Formats: sequence, structure tokens, C-alpha cells
Amino acid sequence: MEVITDSLNRIEGVSIWSLFLQADLLIKAVLIGLLAASVWSWAVVVQKHMELRRLHLLADDFEEMFWSGHPLEKLYKPLTQGKSHPMAMLFVVGMREWRRVQNVRVDVGWQTFDKHIERSLSVALAKETDPLQKRLLSLATIGATAPFVGLFGTVWGIMNSFQAIATSSDTSLAVVAPGIAEALFATALGLFVAIPAVVFYNRFNERVGEYVARLELFCDEFTGILFYENVER
Repeated sequence: MEVITDSLNRIEGVSIWSLFLQADLLIKAVLIGLLAASVWSWAVVVQKHMELRRLHLLADDFEEMFWSGHPLEKLYKPLTQGKSHPMAMLFVVGMREWRRVQNVRVDVGWQTFDKHIERSLSVALAKETDPLQKRLLSLATIGATAPFVGLFGTVWGIMNSFQAIATSSDTSLAVVAPGIAEALFATALGLFVAIPAVVFYNRFNERVGEYVARLELFCDEFTGILFYENVER
């Protein structure tokens, strides 16, 4: 980006701002669209980083309480009062289903309700983790489309250069420079938008996968604890 800027500034009267002002409406729309996409992608990056960091910290605190040896009923009641983080919500779902089992397990059998609890936890896990993927799709979309939008601006800028040559019958740098500069700037901006979006999409996709795996492990451990709690009774 800096190399392109330095090259443009060597051409007398050409700057990034002047390029934007001199560009036609279509090029301006492309540049504004790419800048808007960049702002949105960075907003998603900041929001997703803070969200995942918060969820991991809450999971750390909850697991510390969960494995502290306190009775499960003591942990369950405060968490039923309102919306909490995904791991706590999985605990609430599992406990709610387990409490139901206590009233009917003699007639139906624990094995049947063991599978019922596992299915309930699987459904709850999907509901709790699906929102984590939503804004990541926008990063993937921006990363995939921004280079092509920039390429469209490039093609349009080169077409403007050819039209300027045809109109003036002059191939000097002063005639073709504005169109070529617009083309290079659109290409650079498209890559500037796309590369961070792709990098952070892959990174956050990995981090979401790690968090989901952590929740799945908790569900397995929790189901095992409920089974032994039932056996002891």
C-alpha cells in the first residue's frame, strides 16, 4: 500500500484524495463500498475477539465452581434466574432434564433417559453455539468478494485510460495516469480489505471450534456425573 502511495505521489498533482475526487461515480462507489466493508470487518474482528475472550473467562469461572465439590442443586438454582453463558446454560438444561428423570425413571428406566438427556444437551449445544458463527460468515464473504470488487474497479479504470487515449490521441503519462492510478488504487484497496478478513475468519473459526469442543467435553463429563448421581440414589 505504501509503495503504491509513494509512486502516485511522484506524479505531479496526483494524490489519494485527488484520485477519489477525480474518479467517476462508479469508481467512487467501488472505493466507498470497499472502505465500508473494511470498517465492518474490523468491527466484527474486535467484537468477536472480545466475545470469545469473555466466554472463555466465564467458562473458566464456571468450571472452577462446578468442580469445587458443591452440590449440583446449589449451583443450579441461581442459574435459572436469567440468561447466562453457553456452558452455564448447558448445565441448566442437563439439570432440568435430570430432575424430570427422578420422577419417572422407575417406570421407564435410566438408560432411556440417559439418551434423552444427551439429546437435550446436543440440541442446547447447537442453539448456544450457532450465534457464534453468524458474523464470521460476513468475514468470509468480504474476504472472498473484495478482491473481485477491486478488480472490477481496476478494469473500469483501465477502460477510462483507453478512452482518454482515444479521445486525445495522446499516450503521454499525463493522459493515462489518472485512469491507471484509479485502477491500481482499487486493486490495492480490495486486497487491503480481503486479506485481514480471510486471516481473521480462519483464526476465529479455529477459536470457535476450540470453544465448541470445550463445551462438548463438558457435556460428556456432566452426563457422566449425572449417571453416577442417579446410580447412588
